[in-house]
Amino acid sequence: MIDGRRDRTREPQGTGAAARRGGVGARLVRLGVSADLVTAFGVLIAAVNAVVIGTGHLYVACALLIVGGLMDTLDGAVAKAAGSSSARGAFLDSVADRVADSLLFGGLAWYLAVGRHPADALLPVAILAVSSVISYERAKAESLGFSARGGLMERAERLIGFGLAMLVHVVMIPLLVALLVLTTGTAIGRFVRVWRQASGTVVAASPATARLWRRGKVESRWRQLRETGSPVPGRLSGAPSARWRNRRREAPLSTRLRRVLSTQDAARASRPKAPRAERSARALRRRMDDGRSR
Repeated sequence: MIDGRRDRTREPQGTGAAARRGGVGARLVRLGVSADLVTAFGVLIAAVNAVVIGTGHLYVACALLIVGGLMDTLDGAVAKAAGSSSARGAFLDSVADRVADSLLFGGLAWYLAVGRHPADALLPVAILAVSSVISYERAKAESLGFSARGGLMERAERLIGFGLAMLVHVVMIPLLVALLVLTTGTAIGRFVRVWRQASGTVVAASPATARLWRRGKVESRWRQLRETGSPVPGRLSGAPSARWRNRRREAPLSTRLRRVLSTQDAARASRPKAPRAERSARALRRRMDDGRSR
């Protein structure tokens, strides 16, 4: 089991290096066995083992569990020897582990459900559920930049406890109860560890969210409009944007009339005034015209 296997295009190069180094992984590479094939074979063994457990052949199941554990180790050794480590391989390996766990605990639940006490089948189901929480805590914590490794009952320890419960099946139920308690303690421990790391840490919001929810957004925009005459922050001159023009068209008629009248008043106020003598002459002329009309 290895994280971050490289791209498979480098396999031919890695084959020569593997031949020089030797080892089980190198021998499998020389035989043309890939890491993905070993991972798939491990899932197949887990599926067969689930049927073996369900039918009650527990000692045979212990032997198959050991073989499945060897496949988990060999896929990493083959990937390393072939130089084919990649993120795709790490993803496949993680998914295969979850599938294998589901098959094994499902087979044990089947075995207990057909026994004298069918309610005991809830124990492996509960262990599987808490195990999935442990895996999710690690994945989510690492995606947020925190560490959630460690704990008393990681996957290897859970499989050892699982095999011990089948090997000493006379006391299987007490062993499963102990396994459930320890697995739950591991899940709680990881949660507390990540919680402490995340305390006081604020996850940065996306720019769009920050613009949408920042404090005083509306007030600052209207202040910008009052001070600069532009509705767009940072726009000190030029015509309003198309969005702002559409808003002005959608305004009520009375508001638009007030804007027009205020514009006309401002235009009149900005006109240069005529001299006082000329204004007096105009006023006298209007009075004389009024008298003639009468």
